[in-house]
Amino acid sequence: MRWASIARMSAPRLARRDGFRAWLKPYLAPAPIGALLLGISSGFPYAMIGATLTTRLAQGGIDKKSVTAFSLAFLVYNVKFLWAPAVDRLHLPLLGRFGQRRSWLWLSAAAVAGAVAFLGLADPTSSLETVAIAAVMVGIAGATFDIVIDAYRIELLKPHQLGTGSGMSQYGWRIGSVCAAALALLVAGSLGWGEAYLLCTVFVLPAVITSLWLGEPARHRDPKQHAGARQMLAAIVEPLAEFFRRRGAWLVLLFVLLHKIGDTLANLTVRLLLDDLAFSNQEIATWDVGFGFIAYLVGIFIGGIVYARMGMKRSVMLSLILMGVSNLSFAVLASVGHSNEMLAFTICFENIASGIGGVVIVAYLSALCNLSFTATQFALLSAAASIVGRLITGTTAGGLIISMGYVNFYLLTTVAALPGIIVFAWMMRRGLVDSTIAEQDIRTAESPQDSSVAAQIE
Repeated sequence: MRWASIARMSAPRLARRDGFRAWLKPYLAPAPIGALLLGISSGFPYAMIGATLTTRLAQGGIDKKSVTAFSLAFLVYNVKFLWAPAVDRLHLPLLGRFGQRRSWLWLSAAAVAGAVAFLGLADPTSSLETVAIAAVMVGIAGATFDIVIDAYRIELLKPHQLGTGSGMSQYGWRIGSVCAAALALLVAGSLGWGEAYLLCTVFVLPAVITSLWLGEPARHRDPKQHAGARQMLAAIVEPLAEFFRRRGAWLVLLFVLLHKIGDTLANLTVRLLLDDLAFSNQEIATWDVGFGFIAYLVGIFIGGIVYARMGMKRSVMLSLILMGVSNLSFAVLASVGHSNEMLAFTICFENIASGIGGVVIVAYLSALCNLSFTATQFALLSAAASIVGRLITGTTAGGLIISMGYVNFYLLTTVAALPGIIVFAWMMRRGLVDSTIAEQDIRTAESPQDSSVAAQIE
C-alpha cells in the first residue's frame, strides 16, 4: 500500500520530466546544435566593430565625433545582398572540391580572422585612418561570413527543424557577441588591445568545426551554370525572377517590408522613454539590459516550441499579434510614469514577444528560400525586413514623439503593426503562404496531414 502511494506521488513528477525532455529533444539534434555553433561565430565580428571598438577608441582619447563615425562600418551588413550571388554561384579553386558552402565558409572565416587581427594591430593613436580601413574590412568579411552561415544553416536544417534551428542560431549569436566582447575587455586590461583582438579570432572556430563535423549540407543545390557574361547576369536575375514567378510573391514582399515597422519604432526609441521617465542607469542596466536579456532568451526557447507545435503559419500569426500588443505596454509605462514594476513587466513582455517573433519570422524567411539561391534570397529578404522600420525611425520617430507625446506615439506603433498582420492573414486565407514556399519538402511538412508527423519526428 505504501509503495503504491509513493508510485502515485512519483507519477506526475515522471510525466513532467518526460514532458520537459520531449521539449528539449529537438534542440539536442546535430543540426540545431550546429546552428548554435554557427551563430556563435556569426555574432563575434559584429561585436568587434561595435561596443568593443567604441570602448577601445574612447580609452585611446579619440574624440566622440570620430568614435561615433565608426558606426558606419555596420552599413556593410545592410548591403551584403549585393555580393551574395557570388556566394551562390562562384566556385572557389582548390577549396571548391569540398563543397560550395564549406569552401566559402572556410574562406570567409579566414578573412574574418585576418581582418580582426589587422584591426587589433592597428593603433588608433598613430593612424585613425588605418583603424577605419580595418573596421570596414571586418565589416565586409563579417557580412560575407553571415551570408555563408545563413545559407549553410538553412540548407543544413530539415524542414521540421527550421524553428528550433533558428532559435539555436539566435542563442549562438547572442553568446558569440557577448562572450567575444567580454573576452576582449578582460584581455585588453592585462595584455593590451592587440592581444585581445588576436585572441578573439578563435571565435571563427565553432563554424569551421561545424562544417567539418556535419559536412556539406545535404539539401544544397547548385544553380544552373551559364557560359561567360551570362553567368554574372544570371547570378543577379535568376534569384529574383524565380522568387517573383511564385503565386503571391508581391504580397510576401509587402509583408516582409511592413511587418517590423511597429516593433522597430518601439524598440529603437525605448531608451529615450526611459531617460525622460528619469530611470537611473542602474535601473536601466538591471531591467532593460539584464532582465530583458534573460526574457529574450526565454522567448527564443518558447518560439522554437511554438513553431514545432503550431506549425509555421499559425506561429507567425501569433508572433505578429504578440509583437503588436507588446507595444501597448510601452504606452502604459509612459502613462504610469516611473515604476520599476511596470518597467519589469514591459521589458519582460516585449522581449519574450520579440524572442518568439525572431525565431518564427526567421524560420519563415528561411522557408521562402529556393535552395539553389539560398544565400542571395535570404540576404535580400533579411535586408528588406528591417529597412523600412529603420528608415522611418531615423527620419520621423523623434519628431512624432515631440508632437504626439510618448503615449500616443506607442499607440501609433501598435497601429503600425496592423498592416503586417492583415497582409499575412490575407495570405493565409488565400493559400498564398504555402504557394510562395519554394521547396516541396517544406510545403509537405506544413500540410495538415503531415503536421502531426513533423511533431513526432521532433
